Amino acid sequence: MSVVFIPETGALSNFSTTLFDLMDRIEYRRVSVDDQLDPVYRLRYEAYRREEFIPINAEQIVRDEFDDLPNSYCYGIYIDKKLVSSLRFHHLTPAFRESPSHSVFGDVLDPLLDQGFTMLDPGRFTADYEASLAFPALPFLTLRIATMAVWHFSVKYCLNSVRPEHAAFYRRVFRSTQFSAARYYHGLSFPMVLYACDIPVIYPDLLRRYPFFRSTADERELLFGDHDAAVPVVRPSARLAQRLSAFQPMPA
Repeated sequence: MSVVFIPETGALSNFSTTLFDLMDRIEYRRVSVDDQLDPVYRLRYEAYRREEFIPINAEQIVRDEFDDLPNSYCYGIYIDKKLVSSLRFHHLTPAFRESPSHSVFGDVLDPLLDQGFTMLDPGRFTADYEASLAFPALPFLTLRIATMAVWHFSVKYCLNSVRPEHAAFYRRVFRSTQFSAARYYHGLSFPMVLYACDIPVIYPDLLRRYPFFRSTADERELLFGDHDAAVPVVRPSARLAQRLSAFQPMPA
């Protein structure tokens, strides 16, 4: 893992200041693979039912076969102890290629994996309706999980399998480029288009523009490391990382 100097950006924008302040109220909780009734699965169900993307089911949860894969990581984001959003991602390597995006866009991704590149495949981004109205920056707080994970796992690409109307957000924030035209996705009634961003290329600028995406090694290890004990509750370290570090390790 190489080291790239990231110059200080001076005064924070009002947007960044708001995000830093809000993160003082946030907790990230990793979903245990053994807990099939975690509230994250009900949040998914409520979010998809709200827009009638899935049929009614008696359990009122949404889980799929990808939740049980060994390269799957799922998280709930809590504000003031209340679950407000969730995100799942898969870590793709040439040796282990299973993930939702790969199952749909495998012909696009396999040539890159064949070259030895690694990828992060975030998905199942869902939010509580009232929280999304109360906290317009909730997408940034949720996707911070992925921006830390690409660093922790030193991936080349971060995939964005998104609805076409959401693609502009990923182009603007993550400088993502389109990898494939829209296709239909497992169990969903709407099409998804594949975008991706080149992490070593975009990461320094991403941290300059959005310094609340910074994190300490301790936070990343708590979130993504292997833990024999109970899955920890993690508080964001962005404020500390912004204050203490002008050097950021970059994925090779």
